[in-house]
Amino acid sequence: MTDLSHLTQLGRDVPNPQRPEDARLERVPNPQPGTAYLVRFTAPEFTSLCPMTAQPDFAHLVIDYVPGDWLVESKSLKLYLTSFRNHGAFHEDCTVRIGKDIVSLLAPRWLRIGGYWYPRGGIPIDVFWQTEKPPEDLWLPDQGVPTYRGRG
Repeated sequence: MTDLSHLTQLGRDVPNPQRPEDARLERVPNPQPGTAYLVRFTAPEFTSLCPMTAQPDFAHLVIDYVPGDWLVESKSLKLYLTSFRNHGAFHEDCTVRIGKDIVSLLAPRWLRIGGYWYPRGGIPIDVFWQTEKPPEDLWLPDQGVPTYRGRG
C-alpha cells in the first residue's frame, strides 16, 4: 500500500483556497512509472475573472499528461482550479500558468493543456500549450471540444 500520509487535503474537510497562490497542488506516486499512458482531466466549468473588468470568464479546460514518477492528486487539482474563481488574469496567463504549475509539481514525460474560453467581447479565445512533442507510441485522442459556433 502506498503511504499517502503526506497529503494535506485528500480525505479531509478543507476550505476552498481564495487565490492560486493559496492553493496547494499535491502528488502521489505513479503505480505504473515505466509505462507511457495518458491521464486526462477535464474541467468544463472553469472560471476566472477578467483583470480589466472583474467580470467572470468561463472556459472548458482539458489537461492531458504522460506521468513520470508522479500523478497529480485529483482533489488538490480541483481545489487549485477552484482558486482561480477570484483571480484576475487574461485567458492566456491562466491556461499556461496551470500547465506550468502542474509540470513544476510532477515533471511529467509530457503535458498539454487546451483552454477553450467562451466569448468575451464577441470573440472566443482558445489557448493551447504543451511541453514538447508527445511520446511517439502514445495513443493521443482528440481533446473533444468543438470550436465555438455561437447560437446560429
